[in-house]
Amino acid sequence: MTTLRSGILLHITSLPGGHGIGDLGPSARQHADWMKRAGLDAWQVLPITPIGEGNSPYSGRSAFAIEPLLLSLDDLHTDGLLPRSALRPEPTLGRGRTTYRAARRFKRPRLRAAFETFVKKRRQRSRRFRRFVEENEHWLVDWCDDQSGEPDEHAFVQFTLDRQWTILRGYAASHGIGIIGDVPLFVHADSTDVRRRPELFRLDRSGNPTVVTGVPPDDFTADGQLWGHPHYRWTAHRKERFAWWVDRFRLALQRFDVIRVDHFIGFVRLYEIAATAKTARRGIWRRAPGRELLETLQRELGPLPLIAEDLGELTPAVGRLRDDFQLPGMRIVQWAFFGENSPDLPHNHPTRCVCYPGTHDNDTVAGWFRTLPRDAKKRYKAITGCRHASDAAASMIALCMSSPAECCVIPMQDVLKLGSAARMNRPGTPRGNWTWRMGSNAPTALARTIRPTSEQRSRMLPRP
Repeated sequence: MTTLRSGILLHITSLPGGHGIGDLGPSARQHADWMKRAGLDAWQVLPITPIGEGNSPYSGRSAFAIEPLLLSLDDLHTDGLLPRSALRPEPTLGRGRTTYRAARRFKRPRLRAAFETFVKKRRQRSRRFRRFVEENEHWLVDWCDDQSGEPDEHAFVQFTLDRQWTILRGYAASHGIGIIGDVPLFVHADSTDVRRRPELFRLDRSGNPTVVTGVPPDDFTADGQLWGHPHYRWTAHRKERFAWWVDRFRLALQRFDVIRVDHFIGFVRLYEIAATAKTARRGIWRRAPGRELLETLQRELGPLPLIAEDLGELTPAVGRLRDDFQLPGMRIVQWAFFGENSPDLPHNHPTRCVCYPGTHDNDTVAGWFRTLPRDAKKRYKAITGCRHASDAAASMIALCMSSPAECCVIPMQDVLKLGSAARMNRPGTPRGNWTWRMGSNAPTALARTIRPTSEQRSRMLPRP
């Protein structure tokens, strides 16, 4: 992967600020400042592509564009494109949770005003803007034409987002911090990619999916998960030598230091559900050309700094594909206490993996601990020495830091010892997700860092 060792999982939308949603501006740079003081070198975010249904970053409306709501109005003011008066937030925006609708209503006219100033100052003619449009023409034209309003305005927004992202990534790098991005395997049925490149997806003559994505029932969801994204027409991707995928990963490698590939098991086999189905109970598994795809990406782009999200039903074929390309998988320590000597216990972790207490799909450690069955809670206490619920998050962080994994990533909610109300996502629940935001004084209020000690890194936890 890289030399990243320990870090934080915190999506951009969860950063504090007064405009209804976290963005790429001052609060993002302040978070990088805090990470440097804490001795951390990896910042993992969720997908930054335009959000889709249910405000989910995993139902992207484009595989290439950046979500316009992430644009910083503060930085537009610094660039001379907005007056200071435009930054004054409305009371409806609040500061507690992400308010997507209100944030969009607030930001849209200001982005329009910034674009008009951009045109008035003739910055459209600048070499930097023209180069951006030229280099990204393969996706930018379709994205801009697919949006309501003036295409040039959408090009300006994407140009400015690209610039702000580049500044943030450079700022993080100057602090010794690498950014771990997230590339979902699928795109939404209503995405620009599906509408403009229908031949790459399994659609009927009306442009609707014939089969959709999801996963079958398991211990957590009785009906499975019905994601609803269209499946790929792999013969068409092979015919063009996976060019769409190469373009997609080339851009991701320009934006991120490391890429987490969501639903990596889908590179080996994919679960297909009838487009008319109401649940994911009935479906079939079909093979996917993941090896051929990864070989193409490696040949075209060079070494692949990927993390394989290999959670779920890990078959031997998935493990072989991951290991043949020397990709680290993932270990979720919350899953380690429901039996004896679980592979998710840190002392059983391979070096080539990334260790997490939980992901954006899990409860926070504090919330998880309160609902643990008695036997699992007893094991957790015996292994960690935790005695009280208030100590659960700190003891979990210490346990994860003892892993021999090449990288350990802690959700920010667990650093802050927050309960279930701070959970980011509840899989299978279509509403109320992706809204948690960090308080503006949260990092400075921390009395300690989560820097791994040399002792934690040099040993594995004794076997229980």
